[in-house]
Amino acid sequence: MEIKVGTDIIEISRIKKSIEDTDNKFIERVFTNNEIKYCESRKLQKYQHYAVRFAGKEAVFKAISSLLKNKFDIDWKDIEILNDLEGRPYVNILNSKIDNIINIDISLSHCKEYAIANVIVYLY
Repeated sequence: MEIKVGTDIIEISRIKKSIEDTDNKFIERVFTNNEIKYCESRKLQKYQHYAVRFAGKEAVFKAISSLLKNKFDIDWKDIEILNDLEGRPYVNILNSKIDNIINIDISLSHCKEYAIANVIVYLY
C-alpha cells in the first residue's frame, strides 16, 4: 500500500470574489450539483463552505497529482466533497483515470477568513 498526502489553505474572500465576479460561473465550473446544493443551504456561511471544498479539491489534487499522466486527466468536478449523515466530510472521485485508490481521508476546517483541508489517499 502507498500513502499520499495533500494540504491546502485558502482565503475565503478569494473564493467569494471569484463567485461574485463571475456571476456564479466559477461555481458551475468547479463544484458538482450536490456540492452546490449543500453550500447554498448554508445561507450566510455559504462562502466558507465553498472555500473549504475548494481547498479540499486542491488537497486531493496535490496528493494524487504524481499519479496523473497529464494534469488534465482530472477535472474540478471529478473531485466531489460531501458530508455523511453525521456531518463528516468524505470524497468521491468521479470519472477518474486513477483506479488504484482504496480510500481517501479528509479533514476540513474554516473560520471567518480562512479554509483549510488535509487529505490522506491510500493506494494499492
